[in-house]
Formats: sequence, C-alpha cells, structure tokens
Amino acid sequence: MTTINKASSYAHEAVDKATNAATHAAEAFDEKTEKLKKAEKRLIKDYTTYTRDNPITSLGIALAAGFLLSRVLSGR
Repeated sequence: MTTINKASSYAHEAVDKATNAATHAAEAFDEKTEKLKKAEKRLIKDYTTYTRDNPITSLGIALAAGFLLSRVLSGR
C-alpha cells in the first residue's frame, strides 16, 4: 500500500509542477502579446505621422518598394 501512496504522491507533484510551468508560460506569452500589440500601435502611429508629414517621399518609397517587389516576384 505504501508504494501506491508514494507513486500517487509523485504523480501529484509532477502534475503540480507541469501546471505551474504551463501557468508561467501562459503569463509570459500574454506579456509578450501585449508588448507586441503596443509596438504595432506605435509603428502604425509613427507611419501615419510620417506619411502625413512627407507625402511625396512616402509615395516614392511605395513606388520603389512596389517595383522591387514586382521584379522579385516575376522571377526575371
């Protein structure tokens, strides 16, 4: 009977450790997700401001990027 109790105790400890590890991983994932969302909002705001302040430059950059992308994707 003692062996079964020891095995049960070890199993419970293992489950507790796995649960704690999963909880910590989920919390870390949530933190990273929030940081990425904030970074995305900041980049969109910066991009919008730059585009509004420099419309001609922005258009030139978009044209150049489109040209380069079409050359890369066309395979020639």
